[in-house]
Amino acid sequence: MEYIKVDFQITPFEDFISDVLVAQLGEIGFESFVELDNGTEGYIQKTIFNEESLKEVIANFPIASQINYKITIIEPKNWNEEWEKNFFQPIVIGNECVIHSSFHKDVPKAKYDIVIDPKMSFGTGHHETTSLVIGEILKTDFTNKKVLDMGCGTAVLAILAAMRGAEDLIAIDIDSWCIDNSIENIALNKVHGIDVKLGGAELLMGMSFDIILANINRNILLADMSKYADCLGCGGELYMSGFYSEDIPLIEAEANNNGLKLIEFKEKNNWVVVKTVKQ
Repeated sequence: MEYIKVDFQITPFEDFISDVLVAQLGEIGFESFVELDNGTEGYIQKTIFNEESLKEVIANFPIASQINYKITIIEPKNWNEEWEKNFFQPIVIGNECVIHSSFHKDVPKAKYDIVIDPKMSFGTGHHETTSLVIGEILKTDFTNKKVLDMGCGTAVLAILAAMRGAEDLIAIDIDSWCIDNSIENIALNKVHGIDVKLGGAELLMGMSFDIILANINRNILLADMSKYADCLGCGGELYMSGFYSEDIPLIEAEANNNGLKLIEFKEKNNWVVVKTVKQ
C-alpha cells in the first residue's frame, strides 16, 4: 500500500496549534504523525488522500495561523533498511517487554522478547498507541483466550498475546504488506496459533472472541465497533486505540450503543487506549 507524506509548517508555531491540526487531519484519514520543530509531518494512504479535503481543513482552521504544506509520494522502499539506518531502536515497555529488530545487538533483557522486522514505516512499538495497548496486554490474563488483533500491522500485539498464553488468535489487516510482514514476524518469534487474514471487519461475521485488540483510528473504530461487539460474549473485552483524548466521549457513546461499558482509559501524549467490556 502506497503512502503520501505531507509536511506542514505552522506560523506562528505552538504545540497546541499542531495538536489541533493533527486532530483535524485524523478526521480526513491521516494515520500517523511525526513532530517537527515548526509543524508536523502526516502520513495517509495514497488511495484515500483528497487534497480538496486538506485545503478545506486549512481554510476552516479555527486558530489564526498560517499553514503551508508540501506533498510527497512515498515510493516503495526496503523499510527494514530504512529503519536500520535511521529510526528503529530497541524499545522496552512496562519493564517486561522489549521490541527490537533482528539486526540489533546488545538488546536489553526482558521477560518478553519480540523481534519485529518492519516492511513499512509504522508498527514497531514506538508509537504511543502501540505502546499503550502493549501496556494493557501486559496486565491482562490471556491464558487460553481467543483473541483478535484488528488492524494488526506488524502483528506485534498478536505476538505478545500469544506469548501471554492466548491459544487461538486471528490477525487481520487491509494492507497486503502488513499481511506478509505479520507472517514473517510470527515466524521470527516462533509463536503458534495465529491465523493472518487480509481484509476488514467484513471478515468477522460469525466469529467469536474473548478479547479484541483494535489499534486503528477513530473513524474506523466508530464505523466498525458494532461488528466487534457482535463477536464478544458477556464479559468479553475490547481494547481500542488510535485516537485522541478528546475523542473519548464519541468512542464511549458508540460503545454504549453496542452494549459495551468503558471501564478505564490510559493516555500518553494525548493518544489514548480504552478498555471496554461487553455487558
